[in-house]
Amino acid sequence: MRSASALATAGSLLTAALLFSGCGQPTPVAPAVADAPSFTPVLSVKELMEHIVDPIADWIFDAAVIDVSAKGTVETLPLTDEDWTRVERGALILAESANLLKMPRAMVPSGDKSLNQEPGGPELTPAEIEAKIKKDPALWAKHADGLREAALESLKVIKARDAQGLFDVGDKIDKACESCHLEYWYPGDKEAVLEDQKKRVTYDK
Repeated sequence: MRSASALATAGSLLTAALLFSGCGQPTPVAPAVADAPSFTPVLSVKELMEHIVDPIADWIFDAAVIDVSAKGTVETLPLTDEDWTRVERGALILAESANLLKMPRAMVPSGDKSLNQEPGGPELTPAEIEAKIKKDPALWAKHADGLREAALESLKVIKARDAQGLFDVGDKIDKACESCHLEYWYPGDKEAVLEDQKKRVTYDK
């Protein structure tokens, strides 16, 4: 049987060997943090509005319509699953487009005639809009968030198959768009637009 001193000596030698072998190993290096993803916008803000936001919003606006004429009143509402799916897609795309609006991008495409606008008119020039956004980006983000919130609210109505509720959420989406336009597009017409809103005819079934 080995003596206690022999075991102690062997233990010391083993510890030293482990320490020595450890010295020769490279220090683990934390994996490099991946570079933040870069985005390359394809559309200007104007094109984004013309080709995505505006036509997609119509999928919601046109889903619930009351047409009053001399022939009578015609009410159009989504009836089939296909009808509701189209409106739902519109709400989802519209909500996601709020994130696209927050991505830095040109106000108008290169060569757009509005680039030649002179400041001082009822509509802001692209340069004036861009300067206003850079001065207060939080306000621009707030308007984009307003559009997203209105679109998500319409999604709740759509999932509940509440056809009559589409009139209310459509109005909220319209107001979200208009409040942004009055801030960045035609602030000179703000007073007239607000006055016109008070005169609009509403329909109560």
